[in-house]
Order: sequence, then structure tokens, then C-alpha cells
Amino acid sequence: MSKRIALVASHGVEAQAELELLKQRYGDVAPENADVIVALGGDGFMLRTLHRHLALSIPVYGMKLGTIGFLLNQFNVDDLQERIARAQATVMRPLSMRAHSESGATVEALAFNEVSCFVRPSRPRISGFC
Repeated sequence: MSKRIALVASHGVEAQAELELLKQRYGDVAPENADVIVALGGDGFMLRTLHRHLALSIPVYGMKLGTIGFLLNQFNVDDLQERIARAQATVMRPLSMRAHSESGATVEALAFNEVSCFVRPSRPRISGFC
């Protein structure tokens, strides 16, 4: 059975060009109407895609069109539906962070790969990397 695919891509020239080719071949739906999101880019783009669409609770299939890409599948325009069907799902359990400032403000965030806290005497700052 064919899945409804939402295609998203980094701003890189190669990723944008391949995005158009995949749209022509497989169609494209909005992420909220999709069965799967296909992310084209590097690891950073994959992590941003996971954050951006976490609330949808649908799988994200990443294909490498960036500089690093160790989290991603190799890019191939052919047989996308079949490759998605054969893909092994990995359940992600992001780290949850809650920080309280001296003024009483609370900041919450999720991180798939790391959370960093920088505390300065005059003003605390929380930083997440993803």
C-alpha cells in the first residue's frame, strides 16, 4: 500500500533540486496529512525536522543530501515507497529538560542529542543543541 509522503528539504542547492524530482515522482502532501515525512539534507536538518514535526507522531525517513549524514539513509530517487516499507523503525526518546531561573521563569525543551546549560553570575542562559 502506498504511503502519503511529505517531502521536506534543507536549503542546500542539491537538496532543493532533488526535492523537486521526488515531488514529481512521488507527489507531496502537507506533513499533517502524511503517513511519513521524508527529510532531505544532513544530520542537522534531520534533527530540526524531528523537532518541528514531533507532535505529529509519524515516522521520519531521512536521506543524506548534506555534509555529514551519519543518521541518514543514502539518497536514491528510485523505489522510495519500497525502501520506506522495508526501513527498520527506531523509537526516539528525546531528553526532556526543565530549567528554572532566579526570576521564576521556567523553560522546557526536548533534545535528541544533547542539552547544554550555561550559568553566568548575572543571567542564567539555557541552550539546547539540535
